[in-house]
Amino acid sequence: MRILPSGDAAVLVEVADLDTVLGLYSALAAAPPPGVVDLVPAARTLMLVLDPAAADPAAVAAAVRATRPGTAAQRETEVVEIPVVYDGADRDDVAGLTGLSVDEIIAAHTETPWTVAFGGFMPGFGYLVGGDPRLHVPRRATPRVRVPAGAVGLAGEFSGVYPLESPGGWQLIGRTEAPMWDIDRDPPALFRPGVTVRFVEKGR
Repeated sequence: MRILPSGDAAVLVEVADLDTVLGLYSALAAAPPPGVVDLVPAARTLMLVLDPAAADPAAVAAAVRATRPGTAAQRETEVVEIPVVYDGADRDDVAGLTGLSVDEIIAAHTETPWTVAFGGFMPGFGYLVGGDPRLHVPRRATPRVRVPAGAVGLAGEFSGVYPLESPGGWQLIGRTEAPMWDIDRDPPALFRPGVTVRFVEKGR
């Protein structure tokens, strides 16, 4: 673990793997050190955003070093169900890459729960981990200029849902009408770190 200053109001914790990030995030979210106002997880880092008037960066760093990462059982237990129509443009390509039939792809994506590891790329986009490892596929060799909002995709170990229309290179296997990002909702993001996500087949 390395703990580094990040600007004048944050510290950045670097760790070896995503599971450690999630464990540290769950523990610190349950008992944040004094002066910590936000936690921002990523693939190998956790940023602690500080209130400059209330936080001592050295004390925060010491508290992080003394923290025992939480276990999966201690993480946030909120479950979000996402209805999906599995008719994505890359569904058949994913079948070729994995050796699975379309029905097996759908079963693999829906029968194993996913966990929101962190957010990124755009507001409301959550990187989901923990699904069936048979669905690990590379990104597309050529990204699309336009991916529609609600597209459900796979890339590497991750699954995700595009909140807005944007360019993208993930393998698209389906679509959902569930709003990922809504500024009139509190909080706006449907996918937040630690939330469990279950995909449910709606139709084809």
